[in-house]
Amino acid sequence: MQSRLLLLGVPGGLGDVASRRVRLLLRQVVRGRPGGDRQRLEVRLMQTAGTDSGDTVNIGDVSYKLKTPKNPELVPQNYISESPAQSIVQHLRWIMQKDLLGQDIFLIGPPGPLRRSVAMQYLELTKREVEYIALSRDTTETDLKQRREIRAGTAFYIDQCAVRAATEGRTLVLEGLEKAERNVLPVLNNLLENREMQLEDGRFLMSAERYDKLLQDHTKEELDAWKIVRVSEHFRVIALGLPVPKYPGNPLDPPLRSRFQARDIYFLPFRDQLNLLYSVGANVSAEKVSQLLSFATTLCSQESSTLGLPDFPLDSLPAAVQILNSFPMMSIEHAIQWLYPYTILLGQEGKMAVEGVLKRFELQGSGNSLLPKEIIRVERMTDNCISQAHVTIQVAGKEVTIKGCGKTVIAKNFADILGYNIEPIMLYQDMTARDLLQQRYTLPNGDTAWRSSPLVNAAREGKLVLLDGIHRVNAGTLAVLQRLIHDRELSLYDGSRLLRQDRYLSLKEGLQLTDEQLQERSIFPIHPSFRIIALAEPPVIGSTTQQWLGPEFLTMFFFHHMKPLVKSEEIQVIKEMVPSVPQEALEKLLSVTHKLRETQDPTAQSLAASLSTRQLLRIARRLSQYPNENLHDAITKACLSRFLPSLARSALEKNLADAAIEINTNDSLEPELESYKCEIVSGSLRIGAVSAPVYNAQEKMKVPDVLFYDNVQHMIVMEDMLKDFVLGEHLLLVGNQGVGKNKIMDRFLHLLNRPREYIQLHRDTTVQTLTLQPSVKDGLIVYEDSPLVKAVKMGHILVVDEADKAPTNVTCILKTLVENGEMILADGRRIVAHAANVDGRENVIVIHPDFRMVVLANRPGFPFLGNDFFGTLGDIFSCHAIDNPKPHSELEMLKQYGPNVPEAILQKLVAAFGELRNLADQGIINYPYSTREVVNIVKHLQKFPTEGLASVVRNVFDFDSYNNDMREILMNTLHKYGIPIGAKPTNVHLAKELPLPEQTFMGYWITGQAGNGMQKILCPVQTSHIDIKGPVLANIEEYPIEKHEARFLNFTEEYVSWRFPLDEVNLICDIAVSHENGEHTLYVAACNPISLYFMNLTGKNGFFVDFFDIFPRMISGAWRPFVTVAPLGSPLRGQVVLHEEQSNAILLLDTTGRAIRHLILPVDEFASKKSSWWNKEGGETYRMCKEFSHKNWLVFYKQTGNTLTVLDVLEGLTHTISLPINLKAVFLVAEDKWLLVENKTNQKYLLTKPAHIGSEDTGACQLYMLKEELPSTGFGVTQETEFCIPHKVSSDQLSSENLSSAVGQKIASPNRVLSDENSYATVVVGFPDLMSPSEVYSWKRPSSLEKPNVTNTGIYGGKRTNATPRHKNCVTLTHTNQVVRILPAGEVPLKDIFPKGVTPPQTAGYIEVTDLQAKKLRYIPVPSAESLSPYTAWISAISDTDALLAEWDKSGIVTVDMGGRVRLWETGLDRLQQSLMEWRNMIGQDSDKPVQITIERDSNEDVSDPKHGKEDPDNMPHVGGNTWAGGTGGRDTAGLGGKGGPYRLDAGHPVYQVSEVEKDAVPEHVKRAAREMAQRAFQQRLKEIQMSEYDAATYERFSGAVQRQVHALRVILDNLQAKGKERQWLRHQATGELDDAKIIDGLAGEKAIYKRRGDLEPQLGSPQQKPKRLRLVVDVSGSMYRFNGVDRRLERSMEAVCMVMEAFENYEEKFKYDIAGHSGDGYNISLVPANKIPKDNKQRLEILKTMHAHSQFCMSGDHTLEGTEHAIKDITKEEADEYFVIILSDANLSRYGINPARFAQILTSDPQVNAFAIFIGSLGDQAARLQRTLPAGRSFVAMDTKKIPQILQQIFTSTMLSSI
Repeated sequence: MQSRLLLLGVPGGLGDVASRRVRLLLRQVVRGRPGGDRQRLEVRLMQTAGTDSGDTVNIGDVSYKLKTPKNPELVPQNYISESPAQSIVQHLRWIMQKDLLGQDIFLIGPPGPLRRSVAMQYLELTKREVEYIALSRDTTETDLKQRREIRAGTAFYIDQCAVRAATEGRTLVLEGLEKAERNVLPVLNNLLENREMQLEDGRFLMSAERYDKLLQDHTKEELDAWKIVRVSEHFRVIALGLPVPKYPGNPLDPPLRSRFQARDIYFLPFRDQLNLLYSVGANVSAEKVSQLLSFATTLCSQESSTLGLPDFPLDSLPAAVQILNSFPMMSIEHAIQWLYPYTILLGQEGKMAVEGVLKRFELQGSGNSLLPKEIIRVERMTDNCISQAHVTIQVAGKEVTIKGCGKTVIAKNFADILGYNIEPIMLYQDMTARDLLQQRYTLPNGDTAWRSSPLVNAAREGKLVLLDGIHRVNAGTLAVLQRLIHDRELSLYDGSRLLRQDRYLSLKEGLQLTDEQLQERSIFPIHPSFRIIALAEPPVIGSTTQQWLGPEFLTMFFFHHMKPLVKSEEIQVIKEMVPSVPQEALEKLLSVTHKLRETQDPTAQSLAASLSTRQLLRIARRLSQYPNENLHDAITKACLSRFLPSLARSALEKNLADAAIEINTNDSLEPELESYKCEIVSGSLRIGAVSAPVYNAQEKMKVPDVLFYDNVQHMIVMEDMLKDFVLGEHLLLVGNQGVGKNKIMDRFLHLLNRPREYIQLHRDTTVQTLTLQPSVKDGLIVYEDSPLVKAVKMGHILVVDEADKAPTNVTCILKTLVENGEMILADGRRIVAHAANVDGRENVIVIHPDFRMVVLANRPGFPFLGNDFFGTLGDIFSCHAIDNPKPHSELEMLKQYGPNVPEAILQKLVAAFGELRNLADQGIINYPYSTREVVNIVKHLQKFPTEGLASVVRNVFDFDSYNNDMREILMNTLHKYGIPIGAKPTNVHLAKELPLPEQTFMGYWITGQAGNGMQKILCPVQTSHIDIKGPVLANIEEYPIEKHEARFLNFTEEYVSWRFPLDEVNLICDIAVSHENGEHTLYVAACNPISLYFMNLTGKNGFFVDFFDIFPRMISGAWRPFVTVAPLGSPLRGQVVLHEEQSNAILLLDTTGRAIRHLILPVDEFASKKSSWWNKEGGETYRMCKEFSHKNWLVFYKQTGNTLTVLDVLEGLTHTISLPINLKAVFLVAEDKWLLVENKTNQKYLLTKPAHIGSEDTGACQLYMLKEELPSTGFGVTQETEFCIPHKVSSDQLSSENLSSAVGQKIASPNRVLSDENSYATVVVGFPDLMSPSEVYSWKRPSSLEKPNVTNTGIYGGKRTNATPRHKNCVTLTHTNQVVRILPAGEVPLKDIFPKGVTPPQTAGYIEVTDLQAKKLRYIPVPSAESLSPYTAWISAISDTDALLAEWDKSGIVTVDMGGRVRLWETGLDRLQQSLMEWRNMIGQDSDKPVQITIERDSNEDVSDPKHGKEDPDNMPHVGGNTWAGGTGGRDTAGLGGKGGPYRLDAGHPVYQVSEVEKDAVPEHVKRAAREMAQRAFQQRLKEIQMSEYDAATYERFSGAVQRQVHALRVILDNLQAKGKERQWLRHQATGELDDAKIIDGLAGEKAIYKRRGDLEPQLGSPQQKPKRLRLVVDVSGSMYRFNGVDRRLERSMEAVCMVMEAFENYEEKFKYDIAGHSGDGYNISLVPANKIPKDNKQRLEILKTMHAHSQFCMSGDHTLEGTEHAIKDITKEEADEYFVIILSDANLSRYGINPARFAQILTSDPQVNAFAIFIGSLGDQAARLQRTLPAGRSFVAMDTKKIPQILQQIFTSTMLSSI
């Protein structure tokens, strides 16, 4: 207690005895004591004159005779006060009684110095010598009995405290029995009981009585020879301990407990304590003091401990009152916060309780305390540093300052002001008591010795010690400091003792000894100005693991909570440190930071943690250096947002958006490598825009040199790293595995020419291995410098790899190094930052100015399960998230790794891996596939080009081959990009080829020589300008396209497919492809509503334009618009004309300029009037001819009309040609020659027109009649033929080779290919350019294509319109000599295509390929559409198949089916041939061939003449031997694989191998047996749980839908469980690995010097791990049932419930869940109570049925708010580690008048509970609007209800798992 009774203001700091007595007298005079109320005990010292030895001490009626101590320096000094409190006197009397009885005693009581003080007072009183030992968890038997030391090469035993006390008759004080590990203290059992002990060196301690008995029979010499030693009869043991069930620690061993007499030493009684406080605080009003004490006593009562409040440290009260005494203006509340920082220590309930007590004693807000604002002056007085300032902070100077806002800085400033030298000591988790006090080392001659730790040296020199990270150290270890802190005394391992100054002085006076003599007896003073400041992070409230601030700690320190700076202060700090920082950016940065810091949301707070002041300063420095830097990037980099869980990331994005911090817009485009060159010019390196000097390295061999292919993304990263490097930062690179962290780092250092030191961390890394490696040479211990120390010395770059694998308590020692530039090494050397700090100290290493640290770590979280390096140490490094290169960069890089690998393959790999990484980011798969894997695949393909891609990718994916879910996802992804994993080279499923019928010569087409004298008719032309309305802005939406390669398992004509997002009711009515500069753009028109989809066929995005409100609607009634589309060519590239055939409306859409114009043609007046409203049926049809749309002109005509209108889009003109005939069809067979078909008669005409109409008006258009003449069948007989209309006439001709092979004769001539209903194909040779008769060759169909109006009664039996389908679906591919059309199944010879007994599949139609080159027919089935519009009649009016067709490129076509799926098909044979080659190469050719192993032997025999060799009549296999023919591996004879034979001869000895096909063919009966076995087991299982098969199927419907998410969650939960059970090092073992820290003990011959891994028993008294508590609140209201038909919302919530029940099965001890519902009936409908978790499928199905039934029959109404509120309040009633509430609801809150803001308030009402809302399906945009009002990361909208399980999985993974 003495230390707390300092008298202030007396020079020298320590009051002398006289003034103390005066004060005591005064006190008794002033506050008169009422006497005689009860018998008071007194302590009297009776002195018999003369001798010293015979004194007697009387306490009340007990008296004790003093003896003269042999070693008076071991007797405690200055513990007794002048008049001890009555309660203490009672304790002393009891101890004396026990002492007289010769019993050992145990003083038990709450934490604090009181018990030790009582014991010491007694020992001082009775003048007993003391042996003190503070037990800790590191105490071993050697510390108690004997320790070996080496002297002059021999190991000696040195007695330790227990043995010394026993032999010398001293009192052994054991403090902290509850700290010692189990089974250490029983060593003392016999010594306590019988005063006997066997020692290691062979001696035997024996009790005094027995020894004296033996002495009667034997001489002392004999006993000595037997090594028997007498235990003094004065030997006593006083043990001090805490009561264990209440406080943490090991309970007493029963045999040990029975040997002690116990005495409860509780806090001083109220009255004694009050007197003590009055004596100390004379200036403080008595009322205040008693209020303060009442408050403290209340908090120590039984009731408060049931609330779980830690005891108030009563023993620190005197010191607090002293401070109040010196500064009366301070408020008491303030003082209480120092002693008992309840605001950071306790949860909500605890705070309320304490504040209640404060109010009760009127201590709250008692006087606004005046706090010091500044320090006025600091002056030196006398020889002690006492600072006279506005405030003297020099009182009981202990403090713990709390987390992260400049603790270290403040402590340092404090020290500078007071003129202190600082001694920083970084604490780490596995620090032992020895590391704190003394460590062993060897002297140069091999003797062992003890080296004092910096803490002990500081105590002797009077420094200020900074204990950094006190929260990390085990409480049991810190206990060794208690005595130093309370009493300023310390006993060390080597037997020396440190005493408080006044005790040292009184000892010196009393014994008349000099300092030197005392030092010989190893007694040293502690300097009076020695102080400790400890730094720690605040305890995590409610957490079981991080609640380090317990009752014991409270007694040791005063606490100051460092709050984060307020915004204005922080701005001021940053501005002063970084004057040139841009103002606006700084404002934004701080507003975001403070917004995050102020929220209650745990996610936001964790983000705020990564934006500490230190990190903000770093950002500010960057911004001032590079002002055009993007703030958004800087913040996301600091928070490492790339690797945050999705919830946290969205919260961050939302906060940044609110603060108007925008994303860098030009990021989406990848910059070219050109702009990111790295070059070294005249000794300076430039990357991008940043340059730095190249280093001149001494050690060249340590500069890394690495194979590195430049790519843009890595260049950008390196530029960023260089920026930080130039600013002097240490770097931290975080990323997944295999993204090139090491490569980038090595390349970076290579460019800078910096030597590096490399250190790789792992699970077993210790602080020792990071700094020094001890080893033994010639009996001396020597330390090897680790790479870290070398780098610091030499100024190299230290690369720390895999930093997240080492325990964070180890890596945090890097913090002092980076932060303060200080570190103490195990051999006593010390690293310091500046040479200035050396001032004559030896053993100092100065950090080289060039030293830098680069740390590489994997990203935090699953699946790496490393330690969160970033979380603990992230803010002292500049962080860079390293990602896989973007697709473009990655492709460039792979090209350099595999220059000979085809680019198509590389693109597939890049795309497939890109998608897999996305899946990993979304959490759908666990393993993040990286560039490293792709590079390995490419390297393999480069070296073995014949191996197929499909087999090589298995090198990566075989890891997942046993996980079915994972395998399915992988297969789908790889197949999507056309990597045929799992395919066989034989799986070629091309369409069956049928022979084409022989060609027929059909006769001639004769132009214009009509017999009836009709030559040619001139047709007049009229030219006018187009009327343009508009433009209107077009809303073009962009959406991503998911392409699926079609050839993943089988090789077919189909190449790739994807789907346009078409509405169910929409119909596709026309498609067109524009071909420009090798780019193909597909345009798809849909007509209900009218809309256009278009995309580049190689691109990844599609576009969509809706014309619903733009297209003029002319005709009332059931209007069925029909739109055709014509893309224009250059220079109008990207523009499209849309034509509606009934209203003749023409729109021009400019897709690049996003504008729509309406073009109005001059139509003849009469026609437009005629279509009035009553004429509904027969609206006319206008047609558009678009063969030459790429030349920017189109032709329009009206069916049955007699004019043609030519629209020249470029000139803006129309030319109307008037004709003498009524039209039926128009084919533009050439630019200047058109084929017309007359209505009704089907007579064909040829119209020729001048190249440019209007240029010369004279050449009007000329019309010739085409006569079709049959081949002459004989003279005079003519045959009547029915003319048929061609379906399609090509507008260009076959090349002469194609023509020759088609017609079968060598010929070169103009020609056209056409196709009609009677022929597969027809070639007209000579048409249209030659005026002579054109020959017509045709390949006739066996039966003509049916007229569609035969099958008139449609599916629905109703009347169908008689219109023939508009689309003939026919294209001519002149390049490949093919005519391709789509036919309905009824027109296809299915019997020939499909083998007998095979039913043809459902199709949208068949592609008929007529190949005139090979004279073959092929029918390719088009898979049927995924969804069909209900308007079937309308569909049949568009086309007779469910798909439309257009030309894709020269040798392929594109089809679009009515469901919006686009498929590309390759029909050209050459193209197919080439694709098949590539496909087979991807699979790999030789997988089925038997492989031989041949060994090339060099047999050292020369080759004699080659010969055939003997034929073996039995044809046995021969190997070698130079005799037989047909052997393998011989020489000279014919055979395989030998050397020198004349030719290879295979006598047919196979290397037998099961071929793939055979392997696959598992015999049918085996398969059947397996199936039956599974079936039987399933039946049995159902029988056990009494579930019907129907029920099983129903349950499977829900369960199957979430199987994958359940699986993923369970994998994660398993991993977490495994992580929680990771084993720890157990020390002091007799077997295992050698513990570096105990090498010297090993030299000295100790046994327990090993460590091994084992399961660490939980620390005793550490609270039990409680489970996490989850409540799922589901909406079972009527609306769920009602709208289930729309979006299946009810079924999805049932799936979600099913998922929760299945995923958490068997994890009950970790997660406790229950499920409640809310509906109009009530807000808390219990579905799954926490205590009745369903155990099997039947019970689970019951719950799902209940949900369904409830929502079907409940009242309407909505209780979302009440349900949420109740769940949040109710869940916290039982204790748990964390609380989660997840609400599933539909978003129509507004319907029931519920305010979203109120909902938001409820969600965040209790910071302990993480509440999330998932809104299912909403009508309109309700959910999205709602989400905007709710806090970020707390609400999700599941528009597609399939996402609910994924969202749940996201919530679980990003929150629950963050803290396990």
